[in-house]
Amino acid sequence: MTTTDAITATPTATTPTTATTPTTSAVGPSAARYVSPDWATRHIANPIVKTLVRMGLGVRGARELHVRGRSTGEWRIVPVNPLTIDGCTYLVAPRGRTQWVRNLRAAGNGRLRIGRRFEEFTAAEVADSDKVPVLRAYLDAWGFEVGKFFDGVSATSTDDELRAIAADFPVFRVDVT
Repeated sequence: MTTTDAITATPTATTPTTATTPTTSAVGPSAARYVSPDWATRHIANPIVKTLVRMGLGVRGARELHVRGRSTGEWRIVPVNPLTIDGCTYLVAPRGRTQWVRNLRAAGNGRLRIGRRFEEFTAAEVADSDKVPVLRAYLDAWGFEVGKFFDGVSATSTDDELRAIAADFPVFRVDVT
């Protein structure tokens, strides 16, 4: 079972994992970027937020993401922070290509939970060229928490700067069914 960086929609394993360090190539950032959470996030912050969400207290909109594992087919559960822009809901992975990202890519659907209420959804990954407004809004809402993962890029950065990092930050549009 995995958990996530409660405020940043980023999964962590219940056992230590090895992070894939961000790399760059002649053509740009690596699509395999993953920043592993620290011990305090895995063992203190995530369990607290998960408990609150299950009690129906979504801190700043937090939800539990339930998605089928791509190998086992078992439900994997991580706390996330859905972002709503103009009536559309998005999930952003500030730590990069996490396990929940890989599972959601494979499954294409899942459910969001707050308290006893579940919302089934389908997910579509947003193209890098379309991520700029979503990343800007995400950084505006969560920059205080996740800014350190964005290597100096912020909500006030130029569109070109946001476009340059877009490949490192998976974004999904969530459509409730």
